[in-house]
Amino acid sequence: MSALPKVAVLYGGRSAEREVSLVSGRACAKALREEGYRAIEIDAREDLSASLADVAPDVVFNALHGRFGEDGCVQGLLEMLRIPYTHSGVLASALAMHKQRAKDVFRAAGLPVVESIVADRREASVRHLMKPPYVVKPVNEGSSVGVFIIRDGDNRPPGELGSESWALGDAVMVEEYVPGRELTVAVMGDAALGVTEIVPKTAFYDYEAKYATGGSEHVIPAHVPANVADEAMRVAERAHVALGCRGVSRADFRYDDTDGRNRIVLLEVNTQPGMTPTSLVPEQAAFRGMNFGALVRWMVEDASCDR
Repeated sequence: MSALPKVAVLYGGRSAEREVSLVSGRACAKALREEGYRAIEIDAREDLSASLADVAPDVVFNALHGRFGEDGCVQGLLEMLRIPYTHSGVLASALAMHKQRAKDVFRAAGLPVVESIVADRREASVRHLMKPPYVVKPVNEGSSVGVFIIRDGDNRPPGELGSESWALGDAVMVEEYVPGRELTVAVMGDAALGVTEIVPKTAFYDYEAKYATGGSEHVIPAHVPANVADEAMRVAERAHVALGCRGVSRADFRYDDTDGRNRIVLLEVNTQPGMTPTSLVPEQAAFRGMNFGALVRWMVEDASCDR
C-alpha cells in the first residue's frame, strides 16, 4: 500500500482573518494526521514560496482566510509551482472575494441579489449613498469584518469608515438591507449538503457572533418551508458553478419572511469557509453522515491545479 501524500497546511497569513485561519488550519492538520497523512503546518508569510520549497509537499491544504490567501494570490503561486491545492482556483477565488464582482456574476446568472454600489469609504462615512436601511462592508474582506448596518432613522453613516486608522481598504460596498433570517448552504463537489439557519446572539451575524463561544446557534436542518430550503440549495449550487468554484464552498443567504414576504437573497459565496469541527461546513457534512476526518480527506483527494 503506497504512503499517503505529504500535505502542507497553509494557515495564518497576514489578513484581518489571521486568527480564524490559525484555528481552521490547526484543526485540519490534526484531522489529517489522524487520517494518516503527513501534515506539515506552514504560516503563510512573505517567504511562503521558500517554505513550500523546503517542505516539498505533494498537496497543499489551503486553510487561509481573507486577502492574499482566499483572493487568488496564493492560488496563483501554487499554480506556478504546480502543487495541487484544495478549494477553488485563481479566477473563482478572485471573483468571490470581490463582493461586487461576484454579484455581477450572480446577476448575469439570474440569481437573486439586491441592489448595491461600490464607493470610497470616506464618501460613505459622511452621507447616505442609499436610502436606509442599508449595509456597508469592505468590498474584499470576509468574516463580517468591518460591516455596518445603517437603519431607518440613523442620521448619518458610521464615522469609523472615514477614520485614518481604517485598514480594510478604501473601497466599500453599499447594499440594500434585507430583513429576515440568516441561512447558509455548503456545496461539496457539485451538490448542496443542507441548509443551516444561523441565529446570532448579537445584533447581527458579526465577527463576534461567528467566532465567540456561544455567539450564535446553528439550526440544521433550518426550520423553513421545504420549497425555501430547496430553492436555497439550488441557488447555492448555481452560484458555485457560476463562479467556477471547485471543492467546497458556502453560500450565505437572507430569507425575508417579514410582512408576508417569502424571498431568498444570495449575499455571497465563501470559497474557503471556516474549517473547525464545529464550523458550518463540517456541521453540514456531519448532518449528511461525513465526519470531519472524512471531509478533510475528501478535500485533499479533490485537490488539483488548472480546474
